[in-house]
Amino acid sequence: MIDGSPPTDGDDASRPSVTIVIPTYREAPNLPHLLRRIGVVRERLTHRIDVIVVDDDSDDGTVETIERLGLPWVQLVVRKSDRGLSAAVLEGFRRARGDVLVCMDADLSHPPERLSAMLDELAAGADFVLGSRYVEGGTTADDWGPLRWINSRVATWLARPFTAVSDPMSGYFALQRGRFAAAAPLSPIGYKIGLELIVKCRCRKVVEVPIHFADRRYGHSKLTLHQQLLYLRHLRRLFVHKFGVWSHLAQFLVVGGLGTGVNLLALTALLALSVPAQLAVAGAIVIAMLFNFVLNRRISFSYARHGSWPRQLAGFVAACSLGAAINFATTMLVNASYTALPMQVAALLGIAAGTGVNFMVSRYLVFRAVHVRPATDIPPTESPAAGSEPASDGSPRA
Repeated sequence: MIDGSPPTDGDDASRPSVTIVIPTYREAPNLPHLLRRIGVVRERLTHRIDVIVVDDDSDDGTVETIERLGLPWVQLVVRKSDRGLSAAVLEGFRRARGDVLVCMDADLSHPPERLSAMLDELAAGADFVLGSRYVEGGTTADDWGPLRWINSRVATWLARPFTAVSDPMSGYFALQRGRFAAAAPLSPIGYKIGLELIVKCRCRKVVEVPIHFADRRYGHSKLTLHQQLLYLRHLRRLFVHKFGVWSHLAQFLVVGGLGTGVNLLALTALLALSVPAQLAVAGAIVIAMLFNFVLNRRISFSYARHGSWPRQLAGFVAACSLGAAINFATTMLVNASYTALPMQVAALLGIAAGTGVNFMVSRYLVFRAVHVRPATDIPPTESPAAGSEPASDGSPRA
């Protein structure tokens, strides 16, 4: 069925229901094989299982393939805008009829045959179930190269602040529809929707079911450098959601660390040019302040980056003047009291003294959030379960 009525096959409505959502982009050659295997699983399980294929307007024969197969339990939704894997999965979940929602890739890397074990874990009380490559019993294709393995492991390590599971990057997962409906406003970007749901559906008991992760048989991988950069942006959003003001402080400190390097480089250069010490210290502080403003506006307090930058710069300089004064006074005091110490050491102590003041005035005066949720840097969606990717870049999904 195309874009319209939900599928029906006359199954007994008293049986537990499951909707499998398959996001696709140019996966037409894989769909007949995947749906055949799902069909075999449907015959074996007592659940009522239907499938929603959410296609990002592939124009590769996906529509014709679904029509030719003529499976009454398969619905095809073709999306013309806001393309992207995460948005496609959420679209499918919103349309789903099943009490259990399952996400599965179309490239034959996820074995439908493991669905039974995943459903058993949900029935036993799990909040979220992952098909995992890395848990005991899980395997990957033999021809995984070292770069692909390292990329996967680094991405997993970066997700550690949010979950301790071994394979949070998995795109094969299941959860109850009620838990999805109660999610915090969703704002995924890129392709790791499972991690977003673990965090924002407040899933405490996450269970991993071992799977064999196979290489795709047809088509090409959509994982690009652009998608990996989007993943980093996604992690930052999750940090803000989960840790609130502490995430802003962490980002502020990172920017401050970079600013410290700029300060010391500028100070060293000015001293090398025989600029008087007091003027060199003041000049280095100003240069670092401008550097920090640019990064804080873009990163630490990005929810305010659409405001007037001249006004914010003026406010930043004025508000941080106290921190700069503390920085300057501490540096000169330490330098005068401990003449044997290099000026750069005194400058470090001055920077540390002024950092706390700078953060407080930046967070609550210059880049203050006005009618903005501190848990996310984008406006919330209309309903908790109806989030989608904001400001899509229009690129094909991964």
